[in-house]
Amino acid sequence: MTRFRAVLFDFFGTLTRPVQRGKGHLSTAELLGCPPDTFLEVLDRSFYERASGRFGSVEATLRWVCEQAGVHPPAEALRAAAAARHRAVRADTRLRDEALPTLRALRRQGVRTGVISDCTHELPAFLPELAIAPLLDVRVFSVQVGRCKPDATLYLAACARLGLPPRDCLYVGDGGSQELTGAQRAGLSAARLASPDLADHLVFNLDVDWAGRTLRSLTEVVDLVEAVAPVGTPS
Repeated sequence: MTRFRAVLFDFFGTLTRPVQRGKGHLSTAELLGCPPDTFLEVLDRSFYERASGRFGSVEATLRWVCEQAGVHPPAEALRAAAAARHRAVRADTRLRDEALPTLRALRRQGVRTGVISDCTHELPAFLPELAIAPLLDVRVFSVQVGRCKPDATLYLAACARLGLPPRDCLYVGDGGSQELTGAQRAGLSAARLASPDLADHLVFNLDVDWAGRTLRSLTEVVDLVEAVAPVGTPS
């Protein structure tokens, strides 16, 4: 069978371990003079607006969050909070043990790789520092594109940057943001990472009715690209 020529991964919860907000987010709220519970509630309900870059820069976004809580911090507090939030999101990010070996194995097979992530400004800033960065051919971030999954724009942008038709690409994710059905609608094949630890993952708009391919570990992706033909490709 013809194998996939590229695998595109979700980032948080897929290439990383489950994400929960750590103590650094409470420190960010404190710097802003914002009640922590209110701060986190606004972050939750505004995720897709923030992840699409609707409010502008990190500092402008934090200013908007504070306004929702009735707080108006000075510019120096916003600058300090922006730095604190970067540290907090980075601290929440721990790569899966199998992420690096999986990407290396795919690259050895001649399969190209990339990331499509619904994210705010922090991930594009620190991803280049991660060990997986040299192994990613493309990086598509919602905050830069101005759209969030399951919008086809993100998937098609990744395929275009690879110079490949969607049918030659596999998308792998935990199912947040209805990303799997979104990938299929854009013409890609998709597989859900259903690692047991994802029960503790912070996720929005989960693809709860997904009935397609399911993987228990990232390592299964390596076998999948050899065993399954892309959508629309005869065996």
